[in-house]
Amino acid sequence: MAQANGRTTAARRDQPWIFRTYAGHSTARESNKLYRQNLAKGQTGLSIAFDLPTQTGFDSDHILARGEVGKVGVAISHIGDMQTLFEGIPLASMNTSMTINATAPWLMALYIAIADEQGVSRAQLQGTTQNDIIKEYLARGSYVFPPDASLRLTKDMIVFGARETPKWNPMNVCSYHLQEAGATPVQELSYALATAIAVLERVRKSGEVDEAGFAEVVGRISFFVNAGMRVVTELAKMRAFVELWDEITRDRFGVKDPAKRRFRYGVQVNSLGLTEQQPENNVYRILIEMLSVVLSKNARARAVQLPAWNEALGLPRPFDQQWSLRLQQIMAYETDLLEFGDIFDGSKELAALVAKLKSEALAEIAAIDAMGGAVKAVETGALKAKLVESNTRRLEAIERGEQIVVGVNAFTNSEPSPLSADENSIHVPSAAAEAEQVAHLVAWRAQRDEARVREALRALRRAAASGANIMAPSIEAAKAGATTGEWGDALRAEFGIFRAPTGVSPRARQEAGDLDPLRNEVERVSLKLGRRLRFLVGKPGLDGHSNGAEQIAARATDAGMDVVYDGIRLTTAEIVEAARSGVHCVGLSILSGSHIALTEEVLRLLRAAGLEHVPLIVGGIVPPADVGRLKAAGVAAVYTPKDFEINSILRAVVQEVETRFDAQRMVGQ
Repeated sequence: MAQANGRTTAARRDQPWIFRTYAGHSTARESNKLYRQNLAKGQTGLSIAFDLPTQTGFDSDHILARGEVGKVGVAISHIGDMQTLFEGIPLASMNTSMTINATAPWLMALYIAIADEQGVSRAQLQGTTQNDIIKEYLARGSYVFPPDASLRLTKDMIVFGARETPKWNPMNVCSYHLQEAGATPVQELSYALATAIAVLERVRKSGEVDEAGFAEVVGRISFFVNAGMRVVTELAKMRAFVELWDEITRDRFGVKDPAKRRFRYGVQVNSLGLTEQQPENNVYRILIEMLSVVLSKNARARAVQLPAWNEALGLPRPFDQQWSLRLQQIMAYETDLLEFGDIFDGSKELAALVAKLKSEALAEIAAIDAMGGAVKAVETGALKAKLVESNTRRLEAIERGEQIVVGVNAFTNSEPSPLSADENSIHVPSAAAEAEQVAHLVAWRAQRDEARVREALRALRRAAASGANIMAPSIEAAKAGATTGEWGDALRAEFGIFRAPTGVSPRARQEAGDLDPLRNEVERVSLKLGRRLRFLVGKPGLDGHSNGAEQIAARATDAGMDVVYDGIRLTTAEIVEAARSGVHCVGLSILSGSHIALTEEVLRLLRAAGLEHVPLIVGGIVPPADVGRLKAAGVAAVYTPKDFEINSILRAVVQEVETRFDAQRMVGQ
C-alpha cells in the first residue's frame, strides 16, 4: 500500500465489472441515439431490450403487435433496422448483451450479418444472447415453439457459436425472471441449474462436438441472475451458485479444466420489489441489492445493469438510467472494494448458509431429474405451479404485514415527492413510433429482392424440417432481407406453437383466515345472481409477464369465484369471445405499456357483442394520466402496483358486479 495525499491507495485494483444499462425503445434510430449517449457517459457495454413483437417472432404490422411496437424495447423487423441500431457503434470492440430468447437465433443472425457487412471477423464478436427458453415457459412468457423444438434451436446456436463465434456467450441461463415470478433462493438455484443441465445434455447427446469442444461449450455458458433485498441470503446464494456450477460441470459432465467450470454471470437487481408508493425509496433498494453481487470477490458479477428508481411508474428517462449508471461507477471507483480479496472467506455464518442452500438446491435438482428433467417438468406444469404457489405466499406475507415493505404496508405517511410530482417523471414513447415502424416495414418489403427472400425462407424451412443447424440459413435469410415475422412463420410452420400451463389450480385452497369475509361476499352475490360469480382474467397482446394475472386468478378461485383464465397472448377478439360464456366481469392485465390501445379495442368489441353491461377492470403499470382516459372510455376501475391488497381488489369486483346487476334489474322492472 502507498500513501498519497493523506490517503492509503492500493498498489493494485481489480478491474470493475462491465457497466450496462438495459435500454431500447420505439425505433432503431431512437435507440441508437440512446446507446451512443450512454456509452459517452461511461457505460462499457450494451444491453439491448427488444419489443414484444421482436421477442415473439411477429412483424410490427401483425394483429398481435397492435399497441406493442416499440413499447418495452426496440422494434427490429429486418437487417435494415439492425444496421440502424448499431450505426456508429464498432462491433469489433463492443460487448453486446441481447435479451432475446425464442427468436435468439434470428437476432444473432442479424447481428452476424451486419458484422459480415462491416468486415468484422465473427471470431471477434463479444457479447451474450440470453437464449434461455425454459424460464420463458416458467416466468416471462416470450416463448413461441414447443419446448423440444426450442431446445433444439438453443443447441444449434451453441454448436454454431463454438465454431464461428468463440468469444460470444450463446446462452445466458437466466434465473432473474424466476425470482421476479416469486421463486425462493432455492428455486432460483435449482431451476436455473436444471435448465443448464438440460441444455448441456442436449448438446452432448447431439454428437456435434467432441470432448474438447464440449469443454469449450461449458466454458461459454454464462448466467444472468437476480438479487433481492435479503442481502445476506442473496450473497450466500451467489456463492452457492459458484460452488454448485463447479461441482456439476466437474462431476456430471466431466469437465477437467477449472477455468471452464468457472461460474460467470451478469445481474440485474430485483425489479419486483420496486414500489409505486414512495418511489424515491427505490434508489436505496437498488443500492442494497447491488451489494450482494459485488461485495464478494469470489462470487462477483462480470456485468451489472441496474433498474431505475421509477420503473414501477413507467419507462425510465435517460436521466433515470444515468442515475443508476452513476451508482455503479461510484461503487467501483470511489470505494476501496476492488482493492481486497474476498472479505467473506472464513465467515462461519455465511458458510453454513451456503451449505444449506446447496443441500436444498441439490435435493430439488434431484426431484426435477426424477420428473425426467427440466423440459418434462415444464411440460407437466409442475415447476410453474410451484412458482405460482411461492409468489402467492410472498404476496400474502406482504398483505398480512408479516413482510415489511417501507411505504407500502408500513411507514406510509409521506411528504409529496418532488421526483414524481408531474407527468414528465417517466419516459412516454412517441405515439407515432408504431406507425413509423410499420410504414418503414412496408417500404422495406416493397424494395427487396422478393425471389431471394422466398428462396432463403424455403432453405430455412428445409433446415428446420431436416434437423440441420438453423444458423447458416437464418443468416442468409437476414442478408436476403427477410423479416422477423417471416422467420417466425417459417419455423412455426415446421415446429408448431405452444401454450404453457398457467400454474393456476382450478381447485380452491381450503385455507380460511382472512379470506372468509371475501368468500362470504362471493357466496352472497352468487346467490343473488342465481349462479356462481364468473370472472374472466385476460392477458391481451404479447405481454408475457403473467405473475399478476396468475395471482388474481388464483385468489379469485380461492374466494369461490368461477374463474376463466387461459394464460397469455390472447387477441382482443378471443377475450371478448370468452366473455360470451356468461361472465360477470372482465379483468385485463397489461404491463407492456399497450393498455390504451388494447383496452379501448376490448371495450369496442364488448359493445359490439352486446356485452356493454359487463364491467371491465384493468391492472398494470398505468401512468396517472392514462387512468383518467381509461375510465372516461368506460373502464370500471384501474389498479396499479400500489394496489397490493388482492382481497380488496376482488371485494371491489364483487361490489361492481352486484351494482351492475341491481341496475339492470331496475331497468327491467
